Amino acid sequence: MTHGKAARGMRVFLVVWLGQVVSVVGSSLTSFALGLWVYERAGSVTPYALTGLFAVLPSLILSMLAGVLVDRWDRRRVMVLSDTGAGLATLAVALLFLTGRVQVWHIYLATAASAAFSTFQRLAYTAATTQLISKESLGRANGLVQFGQAASEILAPALAGILLLTIKVQGVLLIDFATFLFAVTTLLLVRFQKIGSAAAGRPGEEPLWREVTYGWRYVAARPGLRGLMAFFAVVNFLWGMVGAVIVPMILGFASTDALGVVISIAGGGMLTGSLVMSAWGGPKRRINGVLTFEMLSGLCFLLIGLRPAFWPVAVGAFGAHLTIAIIYGSNQAIWQTKVPPDVQGKVFAAQQMIAASTRPLAYLVAGPLVDRLFEPLLAPGGGLARSVGQIIGVGPGRGIGLLFVVMGALKVGVTLASYLDPRIRRIEDELPVTLAASTAPIAPNTIPATRATKLSKTQSHRRRQGGEETAVVPSLASPVSHSSADQAVKPRRTAQV
Repeated sequence: MTHGKAARGMRVFLVVWLGQVVSVVGSSLTSFALGLWVYERAGSVTPYALTGLFAVLPSLILSMLAGVLVDRWDRRRVMVLSDTGAGLATLAVALLFLTGRVQVWHIYLATAASAAFSTFQRLAYTAATTQLISKESLGRANGLVQFGQAASEILAPALAGILLLTIKVQGVLLIDFATFLFAVTTLLLVRFQKIGSAAAGRPGEEPLWREVTYGWRYVAARPGLRGLMAFFAVVNFLWGMVGAVIVPMILGFASTDALGVVISIAGGGMLTGSLVMSAWGGPKRRINGVLTFEMLSGLCFLLIGLRPAFWPVAVGAFGAHLTIAIIYGSNQAIWQTKVPPDVQGKVFAAQQMIAASTRPLAYLVAGPLVDRLFEPLLAPGGGLARSVGQIIGVGPGRGIGLLFVVMGALKVGVTLASYLDPRIRRIEDELPVTLAASTAPIAPNTIPATRATKLSKTQSHRRRQGGEETAVVPSLASPVSHSSADQAVKPRRTAQV
């Protein structure tokens, strides 16, 4: 990408990013307000939890199909239509509140509709970034995306609390609708650079079911990406386990005011990490950014669980959330430079489906595990009260503290194991940069690049191209012809999990 194109692409990205940040803040306001309304209206936790379920299920169900359509259609138009659809769903709920006809099931339906549109929007946004940003700026762009998410998590609860007292739920919903209009307007003001079409992405050339499974087949043919996806499936599960129980752990030794402070400090950590990533762009070897900061995150989990005291928990929460933006930005940049732009929708759909599927499992397991195993072990007179309890404490919430310690230790162990896996550690060396459109679908007997490099020196070699060393590996896309995606051309990228 030339300097002029890179500068124009960054300007377009910043316009789109601004619209999306405003929209994310509006959506966070709505999420907070509707969740609170459902809880107060129903008077129990189950209906509130169902709201979260309806927010997750559409992504799990639609991700693979959405990935196919994002690669077939113009991504800017997908974002426009997705934001418009989500905005109309929000407006419909606002009208129900204004007319006094709203029911809890209306919230479930609107939440599911918004989540469905968000599935398309998120994939299109992530894939479109590659069309706009140079390879060197991917880390910074991903940091900016995380900055918007962090800002919404910090601002939304405080703003929503004030707005609910003044303009009620319907007013919050109308503000959210206005933020969708702003996001759509920014998209209408710009144009995205065109990309070529992959053979796998041309409508009518392959059955839909093969396109839907393309992302899985692409990842399965590349052990490095497959290992990285499995690594994040485990990491997301561990995050889900601790995220589901941190509130009762803190309330076991501190007040609700202290809980609010810890949550704010954690949000500050995420904001700080996103600012660092936006300015820095991450380490040159991005896999080091992923593994090093995941290791740090695991140590922060350990710190949170070790003692029932405010400052260790606050420092651990700050550090764990600080790592998120750097890990996310580095990981996304790897995928964005190793997957051809024209098939990123399908491949990222597989990646994000795994990311979305493991946390619900963690939420399902965490509660029973704490209630039936960890808390009894560290209750007064419990099985570990006189051993582990002498270190991390005994009483309410200390079983959850032990869970944090175990999850932190597992995170450190999984990260070390991933570093020892040469497929993951050398993923940036063994997989070529793919910044041009792919030209051939993946064949069933595709030979992965990382495996091909081991077969013989005649089957792979390194070549200097454009001042950058890239691996050129025969037989990546098909046993007969070579995909240009596998022949490492020039840099480019887009933007989670």
